Amino acid sequence: MRRPRKSQLSLVPAWVEHVHAKELAAISHILDSNPSMLEVVTADLVAGRNGSRGAPGMTGAEVVRSAVLKQMNGFTYEELAFHLQDSACYRAFCGYGLGESAPRRATLQQNVSRIRPETWEHINRTLVRFAMDTNVETATRARADATVVDADVPEPADSQLLWDTIRVVTRWLGRASAAGAEFTFRNHLRRAKRRTYKIRYARRKKTRKPLYRDLVKVAGWVLDYGREAIRALGRLPEAPGVSKALDTLRHFIQLGHRVVDQTVRRVFEGESVPSREKVVSLFEDHADIIVKGSRDTQYGHKITLCTGASALVVDCVIEHGNPSDSALVGRTLDRFRAVTGKIPKQAAFDGGYASRANVELAKAKGVQDICFNKRKGIPVPDMVRSSWIYRQLWRFRVGIESCISMLKRCFGLRRCTWHGLGHFKSYVWSSIVAYNLLLLARHRLPS
Repeated sequence: MRRPRKSQLSLVPAWVEHVHAKELAAISHILDSNPSMLEVVTADLVAGRNGSRGAPGMTGAEVVRSAVLKQMNGFTYEELAFHLQDSACYRAFCGYGLGESAPRRATLQQNVSRIRPETWEHINRTLVRFAMDTNVETATRARADATVVDADVPEPADSQLLWDTIRVVTRWLGRASAAGAEFTFRNHLRRAKRRTYKIRYARRKKTRKPLYRDLVKVAGWVLDYGREAIRALGRLPEAPGVSKALDTLRHFIQLGHRVVDQTVRRVFEGESVPSREKVVSLFEDHADIIVKGSRDTQYGHKITLCTGASALVVDCVIEHGNPSDSALVGRTLDRFRAVTGKIPKQAAFDGGYASRANVELAKAKGVQDICFNKRKGIPVPDMVRSSWIYRQLWRFRVGIESCISMLKRCFGLRRCTWHGLGHFKSYVWSSIVAYNLLLLARHRLPS
C-alpha cells in the first residue's frame, strides 16, 4: 500500500518575495530542524499496511506540512488540493517539484486522518522543547484557561434524534438484507418524517405530545427490526460487509434506545434528564453538553490550554465532561513540568481556578507567585510576594485570551469539522501545532 518515494530530490519552485512566503520558509526550516518528530508520523501512515507493495504514498513530512497549511488557512480538503496544485509557495513548502502532481483531495484526507492525536501531541512537545532550546520560551511563567470547541452537530431536539435513529437504522436494515440476512421489516420513513415535521412546526405542547407518542412507537418498531437483523446477521458466515453491518447496527440501536428513553422521560414524564445521560447527536455521540457561566449551551468538548510567556501553547487537555476549573490547577502544573522539565516560578489562572487550597498546592509544587483573575477573598500576600507582582501577573494572564481568540478565528478551533472523538482530538492538536509553528516562525523572522 505504501512504498518509499524516489530518493532523488525534485526541483521545487522558488520562494516569492512576500511576508507569508517568508513565514512558510521559516516554518519549513523549523520542521527540517526536527526530523525526529516526523518518524512517529510515518509510523502512523504505514500502520497496518504492506510497505513493499502499491504506489508510493505521501511521506510524513508532506502530510504534516499539508495539514499545517489546511489549518492555517481554514481550507477544506478540496481547496487544499487546488492550492497545492496552483500555488508555487505551497508547492515549495510541501516539497512538490516542478511538473510533479500534487495529491488529490481523497489522498490528502486519508493521510491526514491517519495521524493519531498522540502523534500531534508529540509533535507539539517537540516544538516546545525546540522553542526552549532557541530561547523563544523560558518556561518560567505559565498561564492557563479553558474554552469550548464545538462539535459538528446542530442544536439537538428529541424529534430530530428520533428521526435520525429511524432513518439510519432503516438504511442499515436494507444493507443487512442485501448482505443475505433473512428477516422481515417494513419501511416507516414516510410516516416518521411527517411526524417529525409536524412536531417541529407545532406551536403548542398539547399538539406535540400525540405526535411524539406516534414517533416513539415507530422508533420502537424499527429498533425491534434491528434486533432481528442482528440475529439474522449472526447466522451468516463472517465477511467484511456482514461484520460492518453488525457493528453499525449494534452501535445505532444502543444509541436509539437511549434516545427513546430520554424522549419518554423528558416529554411524557416531565423529567429533567441529567446532561451526562443525554444523547445530543447520533453521529457525534461523544459530544458533551457544556454551559460556561450564564452563556449559551455548547455541544462539544471543554479544553484546557496552558501557554508560556512566548504565547506558545505548551499543553492542551481535551476534557471529558465539564470538570470544575478549580480541580485542574495541580494537573496543569504537573503537565507543564512534564513538557518543559520544570515548574514555572510564576503562574496565572482565570477566576474559576481560585481557591486557598490551590494556592497552597501550587506553592507546595514550587510556584513562587500565583495569581487568579478574581481573588475570591484570598489576600494578595498569600498569593504573591508584592502587589506589583500581582498586577504584572494579572496583566500577563489576559494574554491567554488573545491566544484563544487567534486559535478560534484563524486556526479553526471554534468548531471541529472532523467526525469521531479520535479525529476531534487530532483536529484540536493539529490546530495548536499550526498555531505554534506560525508563532515560532514569527519569533525567528526579523521584526
